Amino acid sequence: MKKKVFVLMSGGVDSSVAASLLKREGYDVIGVHLKVSRYCNPQDEEDARAVANILNIPFYVIDITKEYQSTVVLDTIKNYAIGLTPNPDALCNRLIKFGYVFDLLKKLGMDYIATGHYAKKDKIDSEEVIKIPKDKNKDQTYFLWWIKKQRVKRILFPLGDLTKEEVRKIAKEFNLPVAEKKDSQGICFLGSIKLIDFLKEFLPENEGLILDSKGKILGHHYGYYFFTEGQRHGLNIKTGDGPYYVALKNPRKNYLIVAKENEEILYSKKIRLKNVNFLVSKNFLEKIIENNKIIVLARCRYRQPLIKSFFDLKNKILEFEAPIKSIALGQNAVFYYDNILLGGGVIAERLE
Repeated sequence: MKKKVFVLMSGGVDSSVAASLLKREGYDVIGVHLKVSRYCNPQDEEDARAVANILNIPFYVIDITKEYQSTVVLDTIKNYAIGLTPNPDALCNRLIKFGYVFDLLKKLGMDYIATGHYAKKDKIDSEEVIKIPKDKNKDQTYFLWWIKKQRVKRILFPLGDLTKEEVRKIAKEFNLPVAEKKDSQGICFLGSIKLIDFLKEFLPENEGLILDSKGKILGHHYGYYFFTEGQRHGLNIKTGDGPYYVALKNPRKNYLIVAKENEEILYSKKIRLKNVNFLVSKNFLEKIIENNKIIVLARCRYRQPLIKSFFDLKNKILEFEAPIKSIALGQNAVFYYDNILLGGGVIAERLE
């Protein structure tokens, strides 16, 4: 009997090719398009449906706006309001795609769920793991660290051994209308809406001071939550001796503290994490732990170069081999071992 795979089809080329490859491999493929907010582009649903028709597979649209708004969107607004910079895509993968939707599809007889993520599945000592894909420029494992470990075995990533160029070529071979469609940019639930415009719907303008690292007033801002650590553009500073970068936010006093490129306040060598999640077993971790620490490769932003680091499991402290510029509280630190996605955590505190 064919294994039943539900493919999350966004309407883009990646998930369309994922569905095509699984159909060719002989799976019983069912396409699912998720409607998550009022900002969704209706063209994406039409494109996903058109691909499903070409592949001759069943296709369903699931409206999860209510569930999405009450979790991912609400969490995003709350975090920005208190001065953090959240990662809604990672939260969506945990709570929605591989959470609520996973559970829903399981009730419908799902054997596997598949997406167009650039990530790779592998088996090491009978344990299924997620690895960095062939196309490192498109690597999306950074957003997958928060998935529940026990769900990994039910997830398929058909694009793990393909480059973006190869994916577009395959789309043409299948005569898919999305073969040349541009990739979506930005946060998934915003569509073409800019993040700052979205936040302004919920967070009022609140003028405060912009200070340098010595406490000198350089200008005024209109709300600390509209800025993130490392940001350079949009600062109302007219001293003429910049550029300045956001180094810290002080929500209590409504301050933005800025610094120049070479100032130490911009850099961190050690951070504390919360909500730490591992995608490998205790047995796997025990093999690579030494003095309660794991030597890993880590990144604190999407597409940031991986840096050798040391993770202290007991204290949830990640220490980098060299200081990293502009680490944003609320963002995610994700770590790897030998191309394997070990897990990650939410950045809670900069220690030094």
